[in-house]
Amino acid sequence: MVGSHFGIEGRRRSGVSSPTLPRVAPLKGTVQASDRVVDLAHLMNPDAVFKAYDIRGRTDNGDLDAATYRSIGAALVSVFGFDRVAVGRDCRETSAEFFEALAAGVTGGGATVVDLGEVPTDVVYFFSGANRVAGAIITASHNPPAYNGLKLCRPGALPIGTGSGLEEIKAFVVAGGGLDDASSDEPGSVNRVDPVEDYVDHLFGIVDRSGMRPLRVAVDGGNGMAGVVVGRVFDRLPMELVGLYLEPDGTFPNHPADPLDPANLVDLQDLMAGSGFDMGVAFDGDADRAFFLDESGSALGGSTVTSLIARHLLQSNQGATVVHNLITSKAVPEIIRESGGVPLRTRVGHSFIKAVMAETGAVFGGEHSAHYYFRDNFGADSGTLAMLHLMAIMSESGRSLGDLRADVERYEASGEINFKVDDVDRAIAKVAGSFEGEGVTLDFLDGLTVDLGDEWFNLRGSNTEPLLRLNVESASEAGLTALVERVRMVLNESD
Repeated sequence: MVGSHFGIEGRRRSGVSSPTLPRVAPLKGTVQASDRVVDLAHLMNPDAVFKAYDIRGRTDNGDLDAATYRSIGAALVSVFGFDRVAVGRDCRETSAEFFEALAAGVTGGGATVVDLGEVPTDVVYFFSGANRVAGAIITASHNPPAYNGLKLCRPGALPIGTGSGLEEIKAFVVAGGGLDDASSDEPGSVNRVDPVEDYVDHLFGIVDRSGMRPLRVAVDGGNGMAGVVVGRVFDRLPMELVGLYLEPDGTFPNHPADPLDPANLVDLQDLMAGSGFDMGVAFDGDADRAFFLDESGSALGGSTVTSLIARHLLQSNQGATVVHNLITSKAVPEIIRESGGVPLRTRVGHSFIKAVMAETGAVFGGEHSAHYYFRDNFGADSGTLAMLHLMAIMSESGRSLGDLRADVERYEASGEINFKVDDVDRAIAKVAGSFEGEGVTLDFLDGLTVDLGDEWFNLRGSNTEPLLRLNVESASEAGLTALVERVRMVLNESD
């Protein structure tokens, strides 16, 4: 459904603002979820759902269930010693049930759950950072409705991922931890808090709205969590919001909440066509990522947005570090240096980038996948904050987004090309071998990166799917095509 900013306010879910919930009693052997009881003796396949950055899996085949969430909740208390955990969730049909289970694990250990309700992931990061409390968001981001998952952080929004605690949680779950009697004689409580207005205050404490000029903006929420926040943000701006699919609906009835797939931008592009919009914004399911369209409806890549925001922030942060992952365009480090900053290349993935942000005090970080991280946002990513920064850039410069992007787009890029292979490591080794002895640079920071000077490519295994991902960039379209085909031919060669 298409509607103006003023038309979506009444459809916002009201459950977020309840003042408190009753204390959760310790549970013995089962989790009471809605009207049914879940058998806690069942455990999922941990190798299928514990990823490099978070926990993600199907809910319709036993991979991910309420028992797992209760065990993870108990781990947050038993393994890490957290005495409070702020928990948010998306609108998926299993998310409320999994919240009950996670809360039972936390409170069974004697700790407090701060129930943030249905909110975007970046709201949980904000609450964790502002209140120095551990955080958890029950979400599967852009995945289909049958999936769910969990993103975790330490107090201060510091990530819990591979190398920063996720392995310990996995071991606890595999051992069946937290599925017996409650470990504490003094069970914790569940307290309800509405964090959204404070989060919006926080955003405008970072981005000055006083210089914002009137813009006409189309926003596609994908029936995910963006609609919980977007209206309140535009309430404070001299702009017109035309909303598309802003009502949270965990069945995602209009299109998948995955704007990285161009097919899922078509409705937004149709809405914008010939209608005088200055910008289009498409959020993913949990709204921590935002994808941007210029006034013509043409999508900006993650490297373009990273370059624009980095250049903007470095105006007042000369000499600061800006983190970028190894798949972003070669233009990104070039523009960071030209703008007076220090580029720092890192692995792909939010837990890795957040750790580097914290270690270096970097002012900003960007990924090709449209995750954007901000020092002033506790080093966490936020699609909404990225949107506000782009609006500020357009307002201050008086230029269109299409004009601004031309400053920073210097190379031809393939986008992500996926290959199904039987053995990822062997396939990468075969490609690496085909380039050895040519005087090129090979590195293995994250998969294989081959730098040929005017062109380069990265080939890496997916952390969430059984795929090999190829990203290629060249100074010319002909060079791009030739390099893509060369890698494709090596991968397609018979053993």
